[in-house]
Parts: sequence; C-alpha cells; structure tokens
Amino acid sequence: MAGTTKAQSRSKVLARRETRVAYTFLAPSLVFFVGFVILPMVLCVYTSFFDSTMGKDVKDVFIGFGNYVELWKDPVFLKALVNTLIIVVVSVPIVCVFSLWIASVIYQMKGWALSAFRCIFYLPVVTGSVAVTVVWKWIFNNYYGVLNYVGTKTGILSKNINWLGDSKYALGCIILILLTTSVGQPIVLYVSALGNVDQSLIEAAEVDGATNHQVFWKIKWPQIRPTTLYVLVITTINSFQCFALIQLLTSGGPNHSTDTIMYYIYYMCFKRYRYGYANAMGVVLAIFIAVLSALQFRFAREK
Repeated sequence: MAGTTKAQSRSKVLARRETRVAYTFLAPSLVFFVGFVILPMVLCVYTSFFDSTMGKDVKDVFIGFGNYVELWKDPVFLKALVNTLIIVVVSVPIVCVFSLWIASVIYQMKGWALSAFRCIFYLPVVTGSVAVTVVWKWIFNNYYGVLNYVGTKTGILSKNINWLGDSKYALGCIILILLTTSVGQPIVLYVSALGNVDQSLIEAAEVDGATNHQVFWKIKWPQIRPTTLYVLVITTINSFQCFALIQLLTSGGPNHSTDTIMYYIYYMCFKRYRYGYANAMGVVLAIFIAVLSALQFRFAREK
C-alpha cells in the first residue's frame, strides 16, 4: 500500500513538472497571442462604442451604439458590404469546385508531373501579393495591357476597355484575380486528401462494377469532406478580408464599385481618422465571418 502511495505521489510530481515545462515553452506564444490577438480584439470592441479619432488633443466620447446605427445608414458601407458578399458568394464555390477538379486530375499523374503541377498552382500563394498585383495591373491596363492587345488583334474587342476604371468590369476583374491567387493552397490540400483515401475501398467498389461517379460520391467524398470544410472556411475568411488587391489596383473605385469592408475600414481609420467607426465595421465583419463559418460547420456535420 505504501509503495502504491509513493508511486502515485511521484506520478503527481512528474505531472506537475511536465505541466510547468510545457507552459514555459508555450509562454512566448501565449504572450504574443494575448498581446497581439486577444488584447487588440478587446480594444476593438471597446473603442467601437466611442467617437474616437486617434488624436492626442481630442478625448474619446462615449456614444454607445451610435457607430453601429450610423453604419446601416452609410451608403458607402452598404455598397462595400454588398461588394464583399458578392466576392464571397462567387469566389468561394468556384475556388472549392475548381480546386477539387484540378486536384483530381493532378492526382492521376505520377512522378515529376505531379510535383511540377503542384508547384505551378501553388506558386501564386508564395509569391508576394504586390508582385502578383503588378502583373495583373499590366494585363488589365487600358492602353498597353495584354488583354486589350490580344482582344483587339483577334477581333474579340472593337476597342480598348478600361477594365479597372469601368464599374461594369472592375469588380469582376478583382474576383478573377482573387480566384487565381486562392486556388493554390486548396489544390495542394485536395491532392493530399485524395492520397489518403483508402484505396482498398475503391478497388472493391470497382470490382463490384461501381462507376467513377459512384466511387467519388460514395467513397472519396466522405473521406475528403474534412478537407472541404477547411477549404470552405479559409476561403470564406480570405474573401471577406480582401484588401490588398483593392488597395493596389482600384482604391475602391470607380464610384465605390470595388469597395470592400476591409478597404473601407482602412479608409475610415487611416485616411479619415475615425478609429471608433472603423472598429465598429471590424466588429460587424467579425460577426459575419463567425456566423457564416458556424453555418458551414453545421452544414458539414449534417452531411
């Protein structure tokens, strides 16, 4: 009995020691997380209830839900919200479906071809957003852009089009660029997910006469569903946070046709110095992302 008590005591001491060591190693990350994630989030929510201008000589004035009420009366914010939702609704399904299709094709390849195509599609992800944007800005240039040159030379276009300066085309161009920079990571993830599918189940189904369509929906799809959920959530968040493309290409123009919530937050905070109002928009954006992500998780579980 005494031996058992001693062993239990040693076990508890060892567990406490391991816990202390673990928290010691976690401390730098925890400090960073609290200081640069949790604290800014709390300050964002807190400041959203104030008329804050970031001025040293101007005191913040508590206005309660005044910023939130003003948001829904602000036509530019409403336009930015609609544009953001359009980007999300259009880009997320296309990215998921296109990535899965390309991954299914690439997965059939072997050796160097598989590695080469994974590298090609992943290249825009690791390339700087500024470099990618400069290339697309050159493509869409209304005077010497590649798109206008090819279009006019082949007769598809009768004259040059100001792709980024015309409200009819600007948002579509932004979505197209976002698609090209968003499919790389999902393709790589789907290729890995398809590689983890139980091949014995596929072989058994093929022996029983199952078609490719049946094999995909009955065997492959259930096993890659967690990857699909991850891709959906990450792509949704990235689409809601579309900012760099807008900032570098259109600055929200023409006539606010490419304004997004993220860009409007930047504009109100750092150009109009309405810090509290911008934080209120940030809170609303976070709520939208959280609700949509929760719906995606629930939909995935029900399926």
